[in-house]
Amino acid sequence: MASNSSTTTKPVLSLETLRTEAAAFAEAETLHDEPSLYGVDNGKAVGTYLEHKFVSCLMDKYTFAGGNSALGIDIPQLGVDIKVTSQKQPQSSCPFRSARQKIYGLGYHLIIFVYDKSDNPATKTSRLTMTSTIFVDAAQTADFQTTKGIRDILERNGNEDDLLAFIEERRLPVDEIEAAAIAKELLKTPPMLGYLTISNALQWRLQYSRVIDAAGTVPGIYRIYTNAS
Repeated sequence: MASNSSTTTKPVLSLETLRTEAAAFAEAETLHDEPSLYGVDNGKAVGTYLEHKFVSCLMDKYTFAGGNSALGIDIPQLGVDIKVTSQKQPQSSCPFRSARQKIYGLGYHLIIFVYDKSDNPATKTSRLTMTSTIFVDAAQTADFQTTKGIRDILERNGNEDDLLAFIEERRLPVDEIEAAAIAKELLKTPPMLGYLTISNALQWRLQYSRVIDAAGTVPGIYRIYTNAS
């Protein structure tokens, strides 16, 4: 007798379905009361909770490889990292790979969940109201001031020396040889305008205020969920 092969195969996760699922997840999470986060004011703990919960929801429905620490992003097969940030101070960190990330982008897309956390003493639960959820294309993940400055120099017919002076002024974490190589590359391949604010550190410090404001008005930055209340 033939075995029953009615087990359905999960569909492969795509960028389009990822954005759709992120919007649905944000809407559902906004209505969820979570006991484990009651009294927790550690942004990293909140971020870990939300990232793991979202990835778990995706794995229940779709086929994809999970993140790994070597790559440092949550969904490497789609080139997407998940960020969770408080509305009060919309920022987080990410691994430093190269100073070029500040000029040409991080090298992967971002999904950013922006929340406003409130605790309910009566029920001893916490609620993460998702104020907005944003998808940022990899091409828009460079530093705004750095890319704007470089583009302005090039539009004014700036040369390699002008670019080297700017790189030094911006204190990009590079040595002289790498700075010269970047300046030559910029003359051939100008950067796109980025929309993150990226602070120099052992890990990049990403700030999202400009992305939140620009979402829906700039190509490549999508506001996939907004809290209507």
